[in-house]
Amino acid sequence: MKSSRLISILLLLQTRGRLTAAQLAEELEVSVRTVYRDVEALSSAGVPLYGDAGHAGGYRLLDGYRTRLTGLTPGEAEALFLAGVPGPAAELGLGPLLAAAQLKVRAALPAELREHADRVGGRFHLDAPGWYADADETPYLAAVADAVWNGRGLRIRYRRWREPTDVERRLEPYGLVLKAGRWYVVAGPGPRTFRVDQILELASSGEEFARPEGFDLAAYWTAYQRDFHERLHRAEAVVRIAPGTRLGGPAGQAVTVNGRTEKDGWTRATVPIESEDQAHDDFLRLGTAIEVLEPPGLRARISATVAELARRYA
Repeated sequence: MKSSRLISILLLLQTRGRLTAAQLAEELEVSVRTVYRDVEALSSAGVPLYGDAGHAGGYRLLDGYRTRLTGLTPGEAEALFLAGVPGPAAELGLGPLLAAAQLKVRAALPAELREHADRVGGRFHLDAPGWYADADETPYLAAVADAVWNGRGLRIRYRRWREPTDVERRLEPYGLVLKAGRWYVVAGPGPRTFRVDQILELASSGEEFARPEGFDLAAYWTAYQRDFHERLHRAEAVVRIAPGTRLGGPAGQAVTVNGRTEKDGWTRATVPIESEDQAHDDFLRLGTAIEVLEPPGLRARISATVAELARRYA
């Protein structure tokens, strides 16, 4: 809608400063001609913005001009208050700041939107970590966050899963990611990913650094997860699954893609596995609802385990 787009232009100029028509068009996914018309409409409505020609030109708001948040829809106001997760904010040392920011935004909202925001805040609560895991101790999280924000290098002693387990690293921290209740720092050179709870010692390197131009933390994390899963599931198993049985994760996706139903109603599929050790334990949890056909070594291991269980409970 045009009204929503006009508000978006106003907020983009307010938060980013000078932007060209081409940059606004790319952000809003419209044509440059549409941006010209929208800017003219804003000017006609009394919004003090002006444009400069030339290579370094663009549109900007008159210094000191600020708009009120009257352009929020009810859904946007609800999402705003649902997205502020107090736990992670507190871990980063931002709990009081988050509360103050929400209070200011709430005061600026019209009465009807304030009611929507209050309702969602009282009826929904986000708790990211899983049930069966203790919270990771992250004593250096605030220090890492400070280094990320200020572009300062770090020297750390880090514990990894393979030998040698304890190593020293110099990091240029680009960003922090919270995944399933666990904090990760993405850092150069590389970039590479480190678990914050595995940092044993930390000190500032005393050096400043610049993030690589164009580095996109969200895009990096998406690619990192995809690569992680591809490296994790390098082996395969052929299985038969009883009707109504569901496999989770990549195995479940593989069943959907290549599974075929046989005459007895069971589904035969080739599924990815991390290793025979992991698959042995995971498949045994399904009891008689699954039969492993290949690889032969995995089938033999499960057969031996079942035979041992039969002798034990005979």
